[in-house]
Amino acid sequence: MKNYTCALILLLSSCTFEQVNDDDVVIYTSRQPQLIENLLNVFTEETGINVTVLSGDAQQLMERIAVEGKDTDADIFMTVDAGVLWQAGDKGIFDSVESEVLSERIPEHLRDTDNEWFGFSKRARTIVYSKADIDPKDLSTYEALALKDFENKLCLRTSKKVYNRSLIASMIEANGAERTERVVKGWVKNLAEPVFSSDTNVLKAVEAGNCKLTVVNTYYLARLIESNSVENLGIFWANQEDRGVHVNISGAGLVKWSKNKDSSIQLLEWLSSDIAQDMYARANKEYPTVDGIALHPVIEAWGDFKEDLIQVDKLGSMQSDAVFIAQKAGYN
Repeated sequence: MKNYTCALILLLSSCTFEQVNDDDVVIYTSRQPQLIENLLNVFTEETGINVTVLSGDAQQLMERIAVEGKDTDADIFMTVDAGVLWQAGDKGIFDSVESEVLSERIPEHLRDTDNEWFGFSKRARTIVYSKADIDPKDLSTYEALALKDFENKLCLRTSKKVYNRSLIASMIEANGAERTERVVKGWVKNLAEPVFSSDTNVLKAVEAGNCKLTVVNTYYLARLIESNSVENLGIFWANQEDRGVHVNISGAGLVKWSKNKDSSIQLLEWLSSDIAQDMYARANKEYPTVDGIALHPVIEAWGDFKEDLIQVDKLGSMQSDAVFIAQKAGYN
């Protein structure tokens, strides 16, 4: 297989393809190459279809596709977070895919309502706490983290990251804008440290005792556990008595100007197969979007949870509202 991955740094124009055949499926993706390389190699072995990957920043890649238009090499755009996928759709770069396979395999709430993009793995964003300092019996919801009980105990990643914007968007859908604003203001008031740049760093701060609890995507915790980097962190599934844990996706869609639509749709459908779901979720320490797939042992040990069944494209359409509330609440 000739699978050429090129990392984009600062300027997309600095990146070129090598030996791209006309019948290759070309993926523009923000996913790290090591997370998808083995997966795509198996697809090629099974189908004979070569895949070429261009890797880089999601915003830059979708802008590039939009500018290139009908001259683009991209067949598929793959990225993380429904908010980003929605933005790509809003720019008009996707084509609707009518596929019985995808409609049957991918739950309706984990794909675009117009079938322009589909979720191929799930990521739960929930509460992680210091086992030395917090009794999980005192935990309940995202909203409760705004209570005085958690003053000077909370640490959060910056709201500039789409993951937290999508969480806030889900809260707006569940609770309305006014209550969500009060909650986010309460979070800010309860911060023990300035906001962090990454989920990994905020988890390390809880482990070190600089704060007592946080909200993160679970795969960041799984990676630290697997590398034996943490001992004092416990996971708590938020909002189990009402809507459930906030769940987002990584996903992909067919580019409107794809020159290899049949092969590209075949790849999208294959990503929903049992073998692909197992490989993809395990490599990323995420959850499969298809039911009945075995979990990575680390996340299987955390047990089942009730998830929020919000239609994920709402996480994108409400991004601007989420940004407005975060700014108004002083959540940087």
